[in-house]
Amino acid sequence: MSRRSKRRSSGGRPKWLAKAVIATFVLGIVLLVGVYTALRSYLHSDAFRKFLSAEASAMAHVTGEFARFRWQGLAVETDSFEATGGGPVTHVRADGLRTEIGLAGVQRGVWEIRSSSIRRLEISVDTTKPPAKPPTEQTTAHPSAQKSQRPSWFPSDAELQGADVREVAINAVLPQGLAVASGLRVHAEQTQAKGTYRAEIEGGTLRLPFAITPELQLERARLRYHQGQVFLTDSTLTAWANGRIHTSGEWDMDSRQFSATGDASGMKCDEVFNPDWSKHLTGDVVFDFTANNRPGTPQAHGKLTLQNATLTALPMLDALAAYADTRRFRVLSLSDAHTDWRWKNGEISLSNLVLASEGLVRLEGSITLRGREIDGLFRLGLAPGTLATIPGAETDVFLLGERGLLWTSLRITGTLDDPREDLTDRLITAAGLRMFDQIPETGEKVIKFTQSVLGDPSDQTLQQGVKLLEQSTGTVREVTNILGGLLGDAPPTAPEKAIDTQ
Repeated sequence: MSRRSKRRSSGGRPKWLAKAVIATFVLGIVLLVGVYTALRSYLHSDAFRKFLSAEASAMAHVTGEFARFRWQGLAVETDSFEATGGGPVTHVRADGLRTEIGLAGVQRGVWEIRSSSIRRLEISVDTTKPPAKPPTEQTTAHPSAQKSQRPSWFPSDAELQGADVREVAINAVLPQGLAVASGLRVHAEQTQAKGTYRAEIEGGTLRLPFAITPELQLERARLRYHQGQVFLTDSTLTAWANGRIHTSGEWDMDSRQFSATGDASGMKCDEVFNPDWSKHLTGDVVFDFTANNRPGTPQAHGKLTLQNATLTALPMLDALAAYADTRRFRVLSLSDAHTDWRWKNGEISLSNLVLASEGLVRLEGSITLRGREIDGLFRLGLAPGTLATIPGAETDVFLLGERGLLWTSLRITGTLDDPREDLTDRLITAAGLRMFDQIPETGEKVIKFTQSVLGDPSDQTLQQGVKLLEQSTGTVREVTNILGGLLGDAPPTAPEKAIDTQ
């Protein structure tokens, strides 16, 4: 081959290579434009709207559809999404939706749903219904029903990367009644782990179907979602005037089991307790709690402490004040007031309960409230000498024990409207047995003071009591009846005529 032929051959190779590179580049651009055009055409089709409707329906186990889409490039708006379901989620409606479709996930086989915002989201839940079956292809038209309307290499999944919801309202039917959350603001975003989201909720109110729970104001809550489980990292709620509640917990969406722990402070007795109790107690309430439904029904337990507490006008203590010839029992400043508590099926149990006024009185025990019925068993300790004016009280009824106090058992039964205790009867019996070993003035003083505290309007009853104390035979039963009437245990009864010496 001649030199001229070699130069001609070597000089044509770079030109051919350059043309090939240019052609490939142009072909790539044409291909990308074609792919983008195809993707954009599909995105703007009604088939994509139905595809996203099926994806949203499958996520919430409901069947629903988006309203007509309005596109601006890859950004889309729609008036609403509305769905119904046969399982726990019975209805979903979202208004004022806007989002943007990202194409970076096409190579991963997903449509990226970016920068989503919702003006209002309403969710209705009925936890008494069984779990819904996963939506079928026939009911959701996803994915096989749509395959004929798009190329096989198009993504078949959608990935929600985050959303902002300006207002969320939830109505949940629980076995105990209706729970309502309203006015919530939610920001959610996907984490690096696929299918895992974190969310922050601010504002709004919570109303639960439990009589012991007030309306709650939500300040902030942080949550994390992963594979059907919701974890409440932390939350702060307010209740009443200055009450603050901090809680954390978790919820399994499949089993519907939940658990939560927390504490509360800044609340007053008249806010937390019902009127039957709050009229006798004042002070600040601090408590912690643990709640769950793992046995099948909601239950909660914890410890409650009263600070700066005062106990006023408790009927049993009024009776002690009358017997002890002192008003110190009428208003007690409590140096120690705490109890363990448990709630289940509307029943409240208080155990390890302590109410104490240093150096004067201490009450220890437990009590159960079933509706308005009460049943309690306690130990009552009094300072020595408190009941010295009552014959037999500090020897037959009370016995010396720990803390240098005189102790006796105490049973409280009846209802919140009509509580009953057994201490009065035992004091009456002790007094009746030994009253006539004392000078008559002692018994007269007790009855007079009892009348002044309890407001017995009957002078005749008082005169009969004094008269009977001065008699020497056949009077024990009459004294018992009269004292019982003064203390409200039974109506006063007049002495029988057989013992009327006049």
